[in-house]
Amino acid sequence: MAEKKKKFVITIGRQYGAGGKAVGKALAEELGVHFYDEEILKITSETSAIGEQYFRLADEKAGNNLLYKIFDAIRPTIGEPKVGDRMTSPENLFRFQAKIIKELAEKESCIIAGRAADYILQQEGREDLVCIYVYADIPRKTERIMDLESVDAETAEKHVRKIDKERTEFYHYYTGREWMDMQNYDLCINSSKIDYAQVAQIIRDYMHTRGYDF
Repeated sequence: MAEKKKKFVITIGRQYGAGGKAVGKALAEELGVHFYDEEILKITSETSAIGEQYFRLADEKAGNNLLYKIFDAIRPTIGEPKVGDRMTSPENLFRFQAKIIKELAEKESCIIAGRAADYILQQEGREDLVCIYVYADIPRKTERIMDLESVDAETAEKHVRKIDKERTEFYHYYTGREWMDMQNYDLCINSSKIDYAQVAQIIRDYMHTRGYDF
């Protein structure tokens, strides 16, 4: 009988309004591990001595390299963060975040939302990595954002489309891959017709089939 696995890192790519953040937080609490989303900005700020506001301004938004926008084959290297005049460039801020993501994944079981964590950790060849993508149709995402932000349908849909566009561009800018390409992930879940508890259950079931014991 194969030995059950204990250590895991789950990354969750999530469309805005699809519920990936809520699912990740609930699942982390249930499993007794840390959930990292915006917390990564605070940790990165503290370790880099760069103001958190810089990371928030660049958070999950594409860089401003015009050459990249013209020549799609060009993309920033992850590598080690740099110091000097370009220390707070979007590309360097991403490198700082990538460094923290790799350190968190190395030291503990955890769940990490967004920020191209799936790509960053896949480059490490981690065997304890499980990459999830949670998506939903526009009407369902709009409905959820109306409730979450207390806005009307038109405003909610604009927010959904805007943030998903920013996340798509961010992911492509730093990875060279398409954010919504299902081949990037181990498991993709459409949350349009199921609730968050059911999404979490699907993830748990999948983890068990992969041999994880929790």
